[in-house]
Amino acid sequence: MIDYIWLWNQQMVDTVLSNNNQMRHIVLTSHPRPGGVKPLKVVWGAADPAVRGPLVGTLSDPRRRNVIGAHAGSYAVYRALAVAAGSLNALHRADLTNTTPAASIGPYPQWGEPERIVSLDPFGHLVADAFAQQLAEGWDLRPTIAVTKARLTVPELKHAVRDGQLIADGRIVLPSGEVNCTKVAVEPVWHLPGIAQRFGIAEQDLRRHLFEQTGGMFPELVTRPDLKVFLPPIGGHTVYVFGEVAALADPASKVACRVHDECNGSDVFGSDICTCRPYLVHGIEVCIEQAQAGGAGVVVYNRKEGRALGEVTKFLVYNARKRQAGGDRAAAYFERTECVAGVQDMRFQELMPDVLHWLGIQRIDRLVSMSNMKYDAMVRQGIAIVERVPIPADRVPEDAKVEMDAKKAAGYYSPDIVTAADLERASGRALQDYEGR
Repeated sequence: MIDYIWLWNQQMVDTVLSNNNQMRHIVLTSHPRPGGVKPLKVVWGAADPAVRGPLVGTLSDPRRRNVIGAHAGSYAVYRALAVAAGSLNALHRADLTNTTPAASIGPYPQWGEPERIVSLDPFGHLVADAFAQQLAEGWDLRPTIAVTKARLTVPELKHAVRDGQLIADGRIVLPSGEVNCTKVAVEPVWHLPGIAQRFGIAEQDLRRHLFEQTGGMFPELVTRPDLKVFLPPIGGHTVYVFGEVAALADPASKVACRVHDECNGSDVFGSDICTCRPYLVHGIEVCIEQAQAGGAGVVVYNRKEGRALGEVTKFLVYNARKRQAGGDRAAAYFERTECVAGVQDMRFQELMPDVLHWLGIQRIDRLVSMSNMKYDAMVRQGIAIVERVPIPADRVPEDAKVEMDAKKAAGYYSPDIVTAADLERASGRALQDYEGR
């Protein structure tokens, strides 16, 4: 049987294991134990990784943990199931042989500016090299960023090559229509003082609300003010770079960028109620063209489904929009979301520019986005925007015109003018129109 121990005043130091390498003692909360092993301090914003120090979020050696939460937090429950089912050793340590980045990224000056990057670890992809000494000493460290190479096969891009709209140069775009790129996976790493400063709130208030709104899952948020780094249980983002990665930070090179927030229904399955997939594909095309012209293009894909409200909420809003009196129309687009979710949007783009700083980007020549929230967040963070590129009108699906009119009226960038009549006109299909009669 497992011994449940309520420890309010000490941190577990000696791990007692059962025969299948599972911990028998459970720490429900952790205060630092007087005289125990003191976790290595994290000097956030230090340009030298040796000064900054490694982030220890693994569970095999709680004495060294200097962060709150766990690596790959959004998958922690799956990991727990694997351990409980006996398919994963709870003390497994990652073998990082040959896992180093497939392309060199950084260091850039922004890495040494504490206020520039607060939501990811700039050294997250360099763990195997930057902290080789600690790894050799037996520390259990994990990368939070991985950099690899990829080849994309997107039907719309293949059709664009076939139709001569996209040029197959043999380097980025192949004659088959496939596209070469560098792909980066990023897990969130939050520096709590920096997050609080970015949002203009007190760190103590941030910690309390994080603790309360996660159902008390992370008691260290309120019991361990000495731990300043949090690995939140949320999805991160994937970065796709077209052309040379180094060109993104080169002032002499032009950069195109699409920052895209996840929309599974459209991005993967082609649902036509929104413009997400068409705009994503258009963004990729613009990024490819910029790379072929000697610059570089980057697509940042954020895991923020349904404006970070979630897919269930999104589908509830769809139903409410299409059943409301007067039909689905732009004038009530945001109102329906707020009625269900209590807020129009929870993406809060303030943290979004961090990954651009990590890539060394100081200027974006072509921003493929109409979002004023994204644009404003980048400009506030010191990234210059030369041109904004809206989605071409012929790529907007018929049922998505409600969304597009509503966003234009709300201040999204567009060369078009939306009238009051446009907002009131019901242009979205009704639910009965999906019955295929």
